[in-house]
Order: sequence, then structure tokens, then C-alpha cells
Amino acid sequence: MKKIVGVTACPTGIAHTYMAAEMLEKAGKKQGVKVIIETNGSIGVENRLKQKDIDEAVAVVIAADTKVEKARFNGKPMLEVSVSKGIKKADEIIKDALEGKFSTYQHGE
Repeated sequence: MKKIVGVTACPTGIAHTYMAAEMLEKAGKKQGVKVIIETNGSIGVENRLKQKDIDEAVAVVIAADTKVEKARFNGKPMLEVSVSKGIKKADEIIKDALEGKFSTYQHGE
């Protein structure tokens, strides 16, 4: 099964962080892909992504309105969107990830 990893975060880190994570995970399930989301909310980082999952992922989704540490995703196809787009456009985002429409992230560029 293909795997997509991601991070959701918002400044207040309450509802939207978790709503985006849930919507992306549901969209993945519908499209037959495992989606693993790290949430960066008011109580800190939960479900921190393992390097193994990042290495195995076909793409990375960052749905955040705050700064996310991205160096660990170097060389991976990645899309960055607002947390609200992660909620509203989750199906489209996962579809685009599977179709290879993301640009490869190069740390330091």
C-alpha cells in the first residue's frame, strides 16, 4: 500500500489542526493509500513522523498556518497548503499526490 505523510498545524493548534489531519487520513482511506499525519497543536507535537515512514512515503503534505520543520522531507515530493485547504480540499490533495503533481522539496533553496 502506498503511503503519504504529512504535518498539520495552526497558530492556536486546536480544532483546525486535528480536522485537517482527519480529513487527509479519510481521503487517503477512500483512495486506497495510508496517510500518516503528525499534528502540531496547542499541546505540542503528536504522532511524530518516523524516519522510516518519511522514507517510504510517495509524497508529503504540509497543511499548516505556522512554521513546520521541513529539512527531514528533503528530496520528497511535497505540497504546502493552508490548514483550511487541508480540510476543504483533502480528496483533491491526496489525488494530486498519487498522480505525482507535487514538486520535489529541496531543503535550503
